[in-house]
Amino acid sequence: MTSLPPASDVKLGLVIDLDICVGCHACVVNCKEWNTAGYGAPLADSNPYGKNPSGSWLNRIHTFEAGHGAEAKVVHFPKSCLHCEDAPCVTVCPTGASYKRAEDGIVLVNEDHCIGCGLCAWACPYGAREMDPAEGVMKKCTLCVDRIYNTHLEEEDRIPACVRTCPTSARHFGDLGDPESEVSQLVAARGGFDLMPEQGTKPVNKYLPPRPRQSVTADEVDLVAMAKKTTPGGFWKWLDQSLDRLPG
Repeated sequence: MTSLPPASDVKLGLVIDLDICVGCHACVVNCKEWNTAGYGAPLADSNPYGKNPSGSWLNRIHTFEAGHGAEAKVVHFPKSCLHCEDAPCVTVCPTGASYKRAEDGIVLVNEDHCIGCGLCAWACPYGAREMDPAEGVMKKCTLCVDRIYNTHLEEEDRIPACVRTCPTSARHFGDLGDPESEVSQLVAARGGFDLMPEQGTKPVNKYLPPRPRQSVTADEVDLVAMAKKTTPGGFWKWLDQSLDRLPG
């Protein structure tokens, strides 16, 4: 079995804001595109438009309905490898294919050493690993290790593909081992939490909870009064005047 390295001071990971994730799947698509053309073997995508599509995805979004009545809400929950400090997927690997980097805490798979036994997938409590049906080896989020250290890319692009493409900035990347980093301060300010902490895996990635909804009564919002108080300008003034000139 594979041993874990000593805990590193640098803990690179993601912080995902569940309050503003809209479930658009842009991060999922860009992750698939980058990792198919970049690090490791391409991700399988068999019969994608048929009745029985199959393939590998390193990032998925699950959508849930939560709460009741006025408190009901839809939560989009992105899920990928959490790069756990105490990663059971590493310690269960019989060939050393799964390993954790000592320098930054990223968990990776050496595909040349992977025999496709699936033990790491069984050991991962988050379901964050997928067997590639074409390659017969295990796939997982690499935190875009081939981007974040790539000096040939512009500095703004040296972040994971999912973070770079998120249209609402719901995903953040940084060093969660540094309490002064932007991601660590964001977690502290918003009450970021671990996924399934009872598993004892110490995931590096954190989630920011949805904010409480502000209650607004009907008396507080008078759309007619708001319209009367508002004088349109620019394009809206022109449109208002044009509509007034239309024959009744």
